[in-house]
Amino acid sequence: MTTEEKIAKIKQCITGHPDFPKPGILFRDIFPVLRDASVFKMLIDVLVDHVKSKTPNVEIIVGLDSRGFLFGPIIAQELGISFVPVRKAGKLPGEIFQVTYSLEYGQDKFEIQKDSIKPGAKVVIVDDLLATGGIPPPASPAPSREGSHTPMSQMSNIENDWDDRDEIRTRELEEARARATQMEKTMRWWSDCTSNWREKWSKVRNERNKAREENRQLRTKLEAMAKECTASKRQSEELKVKNVELQKKLGINVDVAAEDKVTVNDVDKKSDSTAVNKSESESNKASPVSDVRRKSHPKSEDDSDDFELAEEKTNLAGLKLDEAQKTLIAERGEKSVLMKTIEKLQLELNSQKTKYDDLKQSKQEALLEITKLKESNKDELSRVTVELEDEAVNRSNMEKKLAELRRELERLQRENAEEYGKRERLETDKFSLERENKKIRIQIEDLKEQIDRKSQQTSAMANSDVKSLQTDLSASNKELNDLKVAYTRLKKTLQEKNTELDHSKRRAEQYEADVKKLRVRIEELKKDLANAEDEADAQGNSLRKQQRENDDLQEQLENLQVQLNHAQNRLQRSNPSTVKSRTPSVKSFDPNELGEDPDSDDSDLDIET
Repeated sequence: MTTEEKIAKIKQCITGHPDFPKPGILFRDIFPVLRDASVFKMLIDVLVDHVKSKTPNVEIIVGLDSRGFLFGPIIAQELGISFVPVRKAGKLPGEIFQVTYSLEYGQDKFEIQKDSIKPGAKVVIVDDLLATGGIPPPASPAPSREGSHTPMSQMSNIENDWDDRDEIRTRELEEARARATQMEKTMRWWSDCTSNWREKWSKVRNERNKAREENRQLRTKLEAMAKECTASKRQSEELKVKNVELQKKLGINVDVAAEDKVTVNDVDKKSDSTAVNKSESESNKASPVSDVRRKSHPKSEDDSDDFELAEEKTNLAGLKLDEAQKTLIAERGEKSVLMKTIEKLQLELNSQKTKYDDLKQSKQEALLEITKLKESNKDELSRVTVELEDEAVNRSNMEKKLAELRRELERLQRENAEEYGKRERLETDKFSLERENKKIRIQIEDLKEQIDRKSQQTSAMANSDVKSLQTDLSASNKELNDLKVAYTRLKKTLQEKNTELDHSKRRAEQYEADVKKLRVRIEELKKDLANAEDEADAQGNSLRKQQRENDDLQEQLENLQVQLNHAQNRLQRSNPSTVKSRTPSVKSFDPNELGEDPDSDDSDLDIET
């Protein structure tokens, strides 16, 4: 298995517990890894390889209390270096260094013995996992106080890129949600502002409507007063006309009527001085009456009755005229008051118009601002909705990618299991071949012992001719040694093949992409193993042939020994001359002729090996 597969399998065993030991902390439990022996072995291998790759010259492994003691000693044992514990306060004897550190959920102290680390030593700190990140940083100053160097801190928890990316995406989603909530708050604020503006505008509209109603009422009053003035003027004119007609009927001069008109006009012009005008009008009225009396006095007594009637009429007309003048004076006073009120109302109307124009302008500006804000809010809402849709699309894409990666991971795990099964089968085949090789070695050793025993027997019984046979046997022993050398070569080749097989297995673990090539290679190795089995069978057959030939040689040696015994007996019976004459014949017997077949068989055996 590759390192990534091991890390993935380790991560599957590590479980997460949120809000432990404090809310907001995600606690990762590593005890399921310890319960599985194979996964724990993978974890130790990954940590050891990581330490070797990052710090090849590390001298000391430092384990943190308490679960760092689970991994530190094993890593130190695998690396063949020493292990030093770092414990909590009050648990180490002798002289110690102490470091106080603060965690997210409390404070604690670390202690280390002074003589545990030599100055200048390279140290690797090992802990169980990286939960909050609060323990390893304060633990690193403790070894550094003794002059040691801490190049790295090794954690058994391997960080996951996908988890980091998910956290980043969750953070981005939270930020987008925060933006959306902020936008909602701003929209609510703007809605509140608009409602406040609407309330203000409603108040202004109500005030404007009230002012309009007041203006209408004042206008109606003004129109009524104007109508009353016109009616009073008409009545005064009618009275004047009646007065003139009466004067004409009574025969009064036109000058008197003119004087009456002048007095009336003066009264009209001088409305403020009411008492003076009244006295003047009375004097003016009395003077023409006296004049009329003076002028009419010399007339006859017949006209006295008419004159009295006319005087009564004039008196009545004068009274009516006085009343009309009084009413005119009162109406003129009311008119002046009404004119003043009209001027005030016009001023108020102008001020209300200016206010109305200002309010209209401010309303238009507010409407423009509201439209701008609505447009900006619409743009912002559209942007936020687009961002949220993009985030949703990205999240769905990421979920699809995660599902595809999970399926790919499951497929790779299945392939890995298949490759692991093939590897086990190859290992079983390898063990069977090793057993067969051991059997062949035992058989060869038995053959050597048999040959040695036979050579000892022949050396004790044979003479010089037998010595030549022994030389032949030594040659055969040399050939056997050659066979041993060839066997060792075969063994080396087998070892090389085994090493090649191991290398191929490692390559199969490292390069998953070359699985098909490795399968082809494994099939070739199977063929080679089959050929090796065939060769081993052929070698067994050759060894059996050699054994049979050795048996034949033993029989021939026995026959030769019998012949030698017969020859010796004959020589003892005969005289010395015959012995001398016969010795060359005995020496002329060439044992090489008998040993040609074993040599040829040995050469054949060498070729077969």
